[in-house]
Amino acid sequence: MTRTVDSTRELAAFLRSRREGLDPGEVGLPTRRQARRTPGLRREEVAELAGVSVDYVVRLEQGRGLRPSADVVEGLARALRLTPVERAYLFGLAGHRARGADAPDTTAAPPLAGLVADLSPLPAMLTNHRYDILAWNREMTRLLLDFGTLPPEQRNAMWLCLRHPRIRGLYVDRERVVRDGVAHLRTAWAAHPDDRALSGLIAGFLTHDEEFARLWDERDIRVNGRGHKALRHPEAGVLTVNFDLLVPLQDPNQRLLVFRPADEESRSALDRLCAR
Repeated sequence: MTRTVDSTRELAAFLRSRREGLDPGEVGLPTRRQARRTPGLRREEVAELAGVSVDYVVRLEQGRGLRPSADVVEGLARALRLTPVERAYLFGLAGHRARGADAPDTTAAPPLAGLVADLSPLPAMLTNHRYDILAWNREMTRLLLDFGTLPPEQRNAMWLCLRHPRIRGLYVDRERVVRDGVAHLRTAWAAHPDDRALSGLIAGFLTHDEEFARLWDERDIRVNGRGHKALRHPEAGVLTVNFDLLVPLQDPNQRLLVFRPADEESRSALDRLCAR
């Protein structure tokens, strides 16, 4: 028999499975003396916790083709004590984007911050989807600059590329680097429409930076997960690095950027720089 995947039936089955797997004590309900005929919570209890009618819960669990609103999905996720991954899954089944998905992390996840340090001697840093710089290792400070000396509002890769005098003069092919950065930022803006801080950042660039405004109006959309950059370093001279931009599954709003020397001359130059 051929099986098909249907989001309405999966939504119904998912809600039933999570309701039946939840202990009443986990949601603050008193334990009843008489044995329950079915495991987990009753539909009446889920309805009360979620702020919807019992009939609505029944119809959802029977897969009658309902498309619950985002508010209802939020109430059900809260009532069923869903994990963040389960919550995002429920929103997706209902045809919505999970609330909070547009909120970027403002601090580095501790395991990722540790990974950045462990990647030495390769230069590495961690950003969010706004390209705010969250963590970096010593090698990255030697190659670019010491982000710890900057005020927090300037620890943004796009801001540095546009306005910091050292970074402005660092890239041999600066036009391409800035163009790629603007395309990346436009892609992030489209994927996170509710991120007001991101919209404000872009508005500031459009108002005060002619180069950014010109490239933004080209409406280029691109995300390069890997590539290369040639740098004209004030201490190490000209060197080329390959880069990989990785998105961790556990922390999808964070991005890990790792640089590797592209050739032996660049490796030697980077070794000398980081050994100082």
